Amino acid sequence: MRIAFLTAPQGVEQIELTDPWQAAKDAGHVPVLVSTKPGEIQAFHHLDKADRFPVDEVVGDTSAGSFGGLVLPGGVANPDFLRMDDRAVSFVADFFTQGRPVAAICHAPWTLVEADVVRGRVLASWPSLRTDIRNAGGTWVDEEVRVCDHGPNKLVTSRRPKDLKAFCEAFLDVFAEEAQEVGQEEAQEA
Repeated sequence: MRIAFLTAPQGVEQIELTDPWQAAKDAGHVPVLVSTKPGEIQAFHHLDKADRFPVDEVVGDTSAGSFGGLVLPGGVANPDFLRMDDRAVSFVADFFTQGRPVAAICHAPWTLVEADVVRGRVLASWPSLRTDIRNAGGTWVDEEVRVCDHGPNKLVTSRRPKDLKAFCEAFLDVFAEEAQEVGQEEAQEA
């Protein structure tokens, strides 16, 4: 399954990109770095510059329909930049419209709030997003990982980098279920 990893050109927390990316690769998925601009993104270790990563596809030139799932890494600046880009917000919302699974960690639910997809859902996030999630109609929980299946798709969320192991295990399970369901539907149509 192709999995979109959506980041802004700068501000993504490196470990929240690289750990899920490697977990997806190890599970046989094809991770694809999607950003709002071509070239490279600048990752961070909290507030310090870290590595740069090449962008595979640009929002606006790709669609949610070409992916089986979406991962939204955090970092304080990353989702703040993304929620100011209409194409990125629409890209995220399309995953929910199409019923595809989404995983978001740390500050990444800010982008979900902007996409207006948290209403009626239960989410974990960095604690400072608690009020934003509640104001957007969601329920915030202080849990290592939360899988919410409200609506046509599943949403996996976690609080912080220390939750990455549980986050990766949960989103890989959910994405594997999605791949199996799609495979069964395709077999029935054939």
